[in-house]
Amino acid sequence: MRSFPSPWTNVYGLARTLVALATSGTLLWSGSDTLFRPSAGRDDIVGCDGLRSVGLFCHVPEQRLDVARLVCVAVLLVVASGWRPRWTALPHLWITYSVWANVAIPDGGDQIACNLAVLLALAALGDPRRWHWDDPPEERTGSVRSQVTAFACCSALFMAQLQMSFLYFQACVAKLPHTEWADGTAMWYWTNNLAFGAPGWLHPVVDFAVRQPLGVAALTWVPLFIELGLALALLLPRRFRLYLLVAGFLFHLSIALMMGLWSFAFAMWAGLVLLCLPLGAGLRAGPRARSLTPPGRPPAPAAAAR
Repeated sequence: MRSFPSPWTNVYGLARTLVALATSGTLLWSGSDTLFRPSAGRDDIVGCDGLRSVGLFCHVPEQRLDVARLVCVAVLLVVASGWRPRWTALPHLWITYSVWANVAIPDGGDQIACNLAVLLALAALGDPRRWHWDDPPEERTGSVRSQVTAFACCSALFMAQLQMSFLYFQACVAKLPHTEWADGTAMWYWTNNLAFGAPGWLHPVVDFAVRQPLGVAALTWVPLFIELGLALALLLPRRFRLYLLVAGFLFHLSIALMMGLWSFAFAMWAGLVLLCLPLGAGLRAGPRARSLTPPGRPPAPAAAAR
């Protein structure tokens, strides 16, 4: 038998869906005149210098960028549905890379989505299932090829875990030298920033919280503890990783609500799923089913009959 779990579970499938939704949201809710325009150091509306020329939008006439953008959204929605991961792996990767490489002002969410799409594509190319929500395929212990393929795909997902761990470590450590983060006042400045502050409907609540010493200190320091915990997640027992998954989800939801960075949130949620859930584990549905099937065990039935 294999000494490593099957990588093709609905956990990795959920990560693919979230990454696809992150990029499709950027393309759907941002117009072509916003995404493609001259920017600092670039006169062309589509960035096509160097390796960026591989991007899809470099091969589309300017007057067809709207059509290309909507076609990409349609393809990404197919990816998000989970249909034929092996067939959709490379289109997903190409579109995600194109958004990061060709748009005028890519953000951190675009880069994270691109990096995850590379590693998820490597895993998806070996996925034999019709849908990435299906149960893992039966093990074929007599096939060396199947074992090598599964090992390579597990390695790609493990690299995604390492990347997310380092990302959270760097995010935490990079804040520590700054006085505002050390003394617990950083969130006062962020919430009152005209570009990234809380929206009007949320501003009264946030403003009240940051005007209290304990409130602003908690809003500043709790994210640091969450980021540090997520950086160490791979070293922690499973039950603590599940708590960190919930904390990380709420953390990025709060960023999305306050700053409007929804594509960033979806990309980070995808990374959290890969980081906090064990390789080979599967999410189960149903009132009596386990929420998480441990790797190496047969999936539990959706509901247990008495």
